[in-house]
Amino acid sequence: MQGKRALCASCDIYCHVEVEVEDQKIKRVKALDTRKWRANICMKGVHAPEGFAHPRRILHPLKRVGQRGSGQWKQVSWEDAMSDIARRLKSVIDTHGPEAFAVSTSSWNTQSDNGMSRRFMNLVGSPNWISGVALCAGNTAAVNRMVYGWYPYADLTKTECIVLFGHSPGPHSWTPVYNQIMRARERGAKLIVCDPRQTPNAEMADIWLPLKAGTDAAMMFGWLKVILDEGLYDREFVANWTIGFEELRERVDEFPLERVEQITGVDRGLIAAAARMYATNGPSAIPWSPITDQQRNSTSAIRLQAVLRALCGYLDVPGGEVLHGFHPKIIHDSVLEMHEALPQAQKDKQLGADQHPVFTYRGMAPYNGPAKRVWGHEYANQLTGCYMANPSALFRAMAHGDPYPVKAFFVLGNNPLMSYANMQLIHKAMINQDLIVSMEHVMTPSAELADYILPGDAWTERDALADGLGWSSIFRTSQKAVEPRGEARNVYEFWRDLALRFDLGEHFPWETLKDLLDYRVAPMGMSFDEMAEAHPVHLEKLQFRKYEQTGFATPSGKVELYSQTLKDFGFDPLPYWREEPDEGKDWPLRLFTGVRESPFFQTGQRHIEGLRKFSPEPLIFIHPQDAADHGVHEGDMVKAATTHGAVTMKVTLKQTVPQGLVRVPHGWWLPEEVGKSGGLNSAWGLADAQLCSDAPEFLDREQGIPHFRGLPCRITKVA
Repeated sequence: MQGKRALCASCDIYCHVEVEVEDQKIKRVKALDTRKWRANICMKGVHAPEGFAHPRRILHPLKRVGQRGSGQWKQVSWEDAMSDIARRLKSVIDTHGPEAFAVSTSSWNTQSDNGMSRRFMNLVGSPNWISGVALCAGNTAAVNRMVYGWYPYADLTKTECIVLFGHSPGPHSWTPVYNQIMRARERGAKLIVCDPRQTPNAEMADIWLPLKAGTDAAMMFGWLKVILDEGLYDREFVANWTIGFEELRERVDEFPLERVEQITGVDRGLIAAAARMYATNGPSAIPWSPITDQQRNSTSAIRLQAVLRALCGYLDVPGGEVLHGFHPKIIHDSVLEMHEALPQAQKDKQLGADQHPVFTYRGMAPYNGPAKRVWGHEYANQLTGCYMANPSALFRAMAHGDPYPVKAFFVLGNNPLMSYANMQLIHKAMINQDLIVSMEHVMTPSAELADYILPGDAWTERDALADGLGWSSIFRTSQKAVEPRGEARNVYEFWRDLALRFDLGEHFPWETLKDLLDYRVAPMGMSFDEMAEAHPVHLEKLQFRKYEQTGFATPSGKVELYSQTLKDFGFDPLPYWREEPDEGKDWPLRLFTGVRESPFFQTGQRHIEGLRKFSPEPLIFIHPQDAADHGVHEGDMVKAATTHGAVTMKVTLKQTVPQGLVRVPHGWWLPEEVGKSGGLNSAWGLADAQLCSDAPEFLDREQGIPHFRGLPCRITKVA
């Protein structure tokens, strides 16, 4: 039996695992290291081979032959599919301009993109690329760059205090981070958890702050009030390496602990104790959290996290949060993407950049020169999230042609119908397209609306190179264990095929994915296969406090507590707090959505029986007292409604959910209904995306991302 070391892409954290193979069949996926708190594998990785061998896996190109969404398909050859796709895409571009072509992709799912989707789009002239990272880590990276020029990577191996803002890593969710936290706890590191839910992490925390959903920014203002009033900050760093400290201090003074207690619902004494623990038990780290990414005050909350890191002296130090920069001997995705090839006139057409610029070309432009000065490259597309179109703006253009029409939409390893806010708008947008191409494993609700569905390969069926999508300079290799099933192809092959049909072959000179990977690691003086054997994990020796030699990659060269860039865009240059809209007594509860369940990643894997048995159906969590107040009992069917939409699910009562909060799981649909009433039909009853509005009052102003944490809602019992 042969074993290959691979990066499991069953979620976005990429556990290094061993794939055991016999006669070109996967026998088992297992952890490389089985020691306590080092076995980096979860149920999704263990059961992944079941999904890849699933009888409903798409193994051949399919062409729609009925009305869009009718479920009528015929099998075609790759040649026929790609020829027609190229012809129709050229027609859209000739008629409406290259900006009428948009892509939504999940690079952690496809794993073999290597910057090629942006490369192709930049060469043909389209700025309208979107991804789920607009709501999850990519937007965090862009906001962090606005403060100190790079999104830092938490060093949990040496930290003395860990802060989790709503993030709840566990044995089957973000497993490596969970293991790192447990190892840190064993050596005495403190743990602070800010979460309305009584999660397992909250139960083992030194301090648990059960704040109201969506009040992260206010909580951090409270921490800063304590830290500044009590002088618990690094005065020398502040004096030498920050701008805007006095202005920030005036803003923080607007948040006495009495006010923060009123906003967050947490006792002021507990708030002060947590602030002191973070500031005095360092080096401390605030690992990334999707919760802070998805709030009305997201930009301010992310900036305040960055401010805490900087003021307390935890930036680019061992045990704090490290500014990795680019790996000096491996060619980065940001370079391969060729952003310099996209004319400025086309960059200026990027949808949403006028109103919500943060993670767009417009928002990042002031940081390109500083990135070149400090990191050696002008475009630092960390987590693929620094040069995106705004998703809501894109879908409005697709649906209504405002400010211009978008008529071709490519969906690669991505289920956009259910992955962004306002599913109702996204459905209209997709119905209004001239061409939709989906690259998938199974018939998702988004794929049901496509003109072509192309069979994508699996992570066991390809070689890959990963660095956390540019977050760190730690590169890891993934070895192909088996050949792709059927006619499945990797994403690089798709983009190169299309590029050749657009006469762009000179920019895609690598005939195979392996050739491209060899090119990327050539500065190491070895091939990809040689690197995979000799250095499955590679990191040059880290240097700390690099800013002392280079400054920070910001316009001022310092940590910008006060952002002149945001002021120039017409926004508040300082972090701020924005109250929720008053929807009145008809909406007495608050909805907490966007939550993954351990057996699944986002909208995927619900077709895998071995995983589905752990979570056979979606469940709404509510507190027993809220259930009693609404005449609801365990197992009843209830409708959870917001001002925007509703879902109907079975209810389960949880003491760990605070009173007044309703938890709805993320990404539910029923793959088994495809070919019956349709998986799309099941999504209309279950998908949380239809609950979330992208109206201005529910959007973060600077990014234009929606509020998922604390939406006004109500529940009613249904038959």
